[in-house]
Amino acid sequence: MAKKRVPDWLNSPLWSSPSERFSAVSYPPEPPSPPPVPIEEPPPPIQHSRINHNAVDTSPPSSSSSSSVSTSSADDMSLSRQVQSQAQLLTELSRKVIDMRELRRIASQGIPDVPGLRSTIWKLLLGYLPPDRALWSSELAKKRSQYKRFKQDILINPSEITRRMCNAANYDADDVKCETRGMLSRSQITHEEHPLSLGKTSIWNQFFQDTDIIEQIDRDVKRTHPDMHFFCGDSQLAKSNQEALKNILIIFAKLNPGIRYVQGMNEVLAPLFYVLKNDPDEENAAFAEADTFFCFVELLSGFRDNFCQQLDNSVVGIRSTITRLSQLLKEHDEELWRHLEVTTKVNPQFYAFRWITLLLTQEFKFSDSLRIWDTLLSDPEGTQETLLRICCAMLILMRRRLLAGDFTSNLKLLQSYPSTNISHLLHVANKLRVQSV
Repeated sequence: MAKKRVPDWLNSPLWSSPSERFSAVSYPPEPPSPPPVPIEEPPPPIQHSRINHNAVDTSPPSSSSSSSVSTSSADDMSLSRQVQSQAQLLTELSRKVIDMRELRRIASQGIPDVPGLRSTIWKLLLGYLPPDRALWSSELAKKRSQYKRFKQDILINPSEITRRMCNAANYDADDVKCETRGMLSRSQITHEEHPLSLGKTSIWNQFFQDTDIIEQIDRDVKRTHPDMHFFCGDSQLAKSNQEALKNILIIFAKLNPGIRYVQGMNEVLAPLFYVLKNDPDEENAAFAEADTFFCFVELLSGFRDNFCQQLDNSVVGIRSTITRLSQLLKEHDEELWRHLEVTTKVNPQFYAFRWITLLLTQEFKFSDSLRIWDTLLSDPEGTQETLLRICCAMLILMRRRLLAGDFTSNLKLLQSYPSTNISHLLHVANKLRVQSV
């Protein structure tokens, strides 16, 4: 079989920079924020061409005048693109009715780190905000009120339900003694409301069944991005943010009994909450928990089947999704596919399961994950199709090292993916889309 020629655009010097070994960690580092500001700022503007990463699986010249000119030119182009993109996005957002097709096109190239810009655009891309700006105020008020009711109805402890029933009974019967004690008399406690009841409709039985899930959510939330003060630590900010994440995940689990909570959902939730909570608009920041909940529901609606264990072996389950990634790689680089899956027997489930279910949040720096999500959320075809192309591009960018590796080295490389130029990665992924058309 003739060896496929690597396309010229893959090795463009525009993306090249001196290679740098990357020691992967469980969680990406926190984007720097200048002290002594107590509340962490959103990540600084990303200037991809300045990052000293192993962007392409080639060895470019380490130091030459032509390389310096190339890097400087790339810097200017990157800054120019960001300024142009910001102007275009602000123009679109100023319209009475936003052209979503145009907004998606511009946002897919990356949303500049202008305070509040990504927050507003992500809400639009996820369908939380309607294109008609005149409807924003009423829609937000309705959704935020609905989330408030969710918290009141779902997060309530059975003891509080009993207390409220007692108050209602006391009000009706004017039983001052019982009202003072805050307790129902024995005759007023039904079987379903008794703490020892094992009935399926018992509020206490349901409460105890939920305890394991709530404890799992609590453990996972406390482990979310441990290097970021926004999510982790003893500060009031971190504790408040952890509480918000827990509330969202518990309410989601209760409202979606077919899925409940699956470990790792906290990692998918984190970028959404971070972006919305850092909105400079005080009202938006105050209601970030409610807004994030509905955005999280919209996001998961596109690939919720990957989290449903009962569907693992179905045509819509996670195994089927991973098989589609394998087929995509075979279509675009059969030599690499054969070496990985036939010669070295690296099953894509060993690395792609985490890539896909966590939307690449664990493979890159946090700020780079936000840039990748700009593209993921912008694609009109849906998040999953774009995600698979990006995963395929990740494999192609490492093709030379993978072709030279055995089972152990390749698995290690893919489970601890090297630091990469994100602009190049997304460029390659987009090329895969064009070639598939």
